Amino acid sequence: MSGHGTRSRRRLISGLAGAAVMVAAPRILSSVLVPTPRQTAGPFYPDRPPLDTDNDLVRINDADSQAAGEVTWLSGRILDASGRPLRGAQVEIWQVDRNGVYLHSESGDRERRDTGFQGYGRCMTGEDGEYVFRTVKPVPYASRTAHIHFGVRRLGSSERFTTQMYVKGEPLNARDGLLNAIKDRRARDSVIVDFQPLAAGSGELAARFDIVLGATPGA
Repeated sequence: MSGHGTRSRRRLISGLAGAAVMVAAPRILSSVLVPTPRQTAGPFYPDRPPLDTDNDLVRINDADSQAAGEVTWLSGRILDASGRPLRGAQVEIWQVDRNGVYLHSESGDRERRDTGFQGYGRCMTGEDGEYVFRTVKPVPYASRTAHIHFGVRRLGSSERFTTQMYVKGEPLNARDGLLNAIKDRRARDSVIVDFQPLAAGSGELAARFDIVLGATPGA
């Protein structure tokens, strides 16, 4: 890897934090916070994590090309039950590529996997509990509606809280078994996220997903 390529890569990754400002939503009042429902990590958490595990899933290392799909700046905050931001939390995401294939070695249609898509990424939250990823808008696959898996570990904890984020307006939401297993409507609505154009003509999207952890790390 060239020194110039490495510096360019580092500038891109550090620049992701700035993009979070562009997609920031108004801060949520603690009085209306709904704890994010826990959901299964599913069978496709990467069994062989990629060598590149940063928060830019669209371009692997210094590759010349990037992943296929609708590039999305995904950001949010990790909060505790009272609305306080959690600094130093590790946030992981994993999802299918544009062809509906996971990074996991046993995901279906492996021959169709987009090798330009990282499939998994992680980052740490800052002082304000903020995280940010650059990824692609998820697509439905098999019997599942479009979604992105999240894993969160609080600072100093080895326990991972897992949930899933869904796409507002996706027709398959109405019959997705895992999404509709969340019986509380407010909790279900809290994991359904709007994807909006980032800027006119950019062709990129922005989505915001705040995660509210319960009173204890396992909640």
